[in-house]
Amino acid sequence: MMDNRARDEAAQWFVRLQDAGLDATERERFDAWRSEKPEHQYEFDVLQGLWSAADLVPKARLQALGEVPAERPQRRGVLRYAVAASVVAVALGLGLFSGLDHPKPYRADFSTRLGEQRQVALPDGSMMDLNSRSVVSVHYEKGRRSVELKQGEAMFSVEHDTRRPFVVAAGAGQVTVTGTRFDVRRDDDQTRVVVEAGTVKVQGRSPNEGVTLTAGLGTHINDQGLVAASYAVNTEELTAWRSGKLVFNNASLGEVAREVSRYRERPLRVSTPAVGNLQLTSVFKANDTDALLKALPHILPVALRTLPDGSQEIISR
Repeated sequence: MMDNRARDEAAQWFVRLQDAGLDATERERFDAWRSEKPEHQYEFDVLQGLWSAADLVPKARLQALGEVPAERPQRRGVLRYAVAASVVAVALGLGLFSGLDHPKPYRADFSTRLGEQRQVALPDGSMMDLNSRSVVSVHYEKGRRSVELKQGEAMFSVEHDTRRPFVVAAGAGQVTVTGTRFDVRRDDDQTRVVVEAGTVKVQGRSPNEGVTLTAGLGTHINDQGLVAASYAVNTEELTAWRSGKLVFNNASLGEVAREVSRYRERPLRVSTPAVGNLQLTSVFKANDTDALLKALPHILPVALRTLPDGSQEIISR
């Protein structure tokens, strides 16, 4: 489902432009609105496409749809109907939407700061939930919806579109879907993919090798581009960050340190492989990792020490 607010605002601006034009002050406001969000320009472009295409539809086709009176309306009548009934409904009814697939490429970059989470609505109705310290670039074109996860983690809820696959590139791998819900996490040494709903195809450096994941399955791609066999995952635990939680179920302290580092100014480390192999089962708040560090010595035989650079290290006690 598209952003109705952006669509309605685009329609209001378009009507004003057709009715009487804009003075200098209004033009500045309109230009500011268009540049405020990528979806604003997108919705305005769709309206322009519908406006131009309406005159190409045969009169009999319009009457058969029951959308207009017997006499062919002027452009302003068609536009006013589109505004009242919604751009998408009219475009689908007229069979025009396939010709209005965003006339210009859609490009946008999104990021989150330390401890920040952000939800992003994309022009096709897909959603991205970005975790702390994440960076993504989005590029939509006629036959492909592309996202590059440059850093961090993102949950994708993808609108179904068989004509335009949704492809997420991360590290040495990529994930291809037409519509589903999945999480991708990029670390320095690997990229992890877990699926909550639907089906995704995960590939590494070789396009002929990969795995297909369905709900409840995951995999990872190492820094050499090799894709692991699929395995069962607890998606609720792995995506608990979306509700501000860190859930650890028999997780190694090495994994805990890596996860906690995403929410701290300086990284958390483990002193030795033996310490890193200790296991933790608990739930903490993502925005209060200090509480986790205070609790660790009471749960496991470890202590915390602060290093010269201000980072902290988990050591054996």
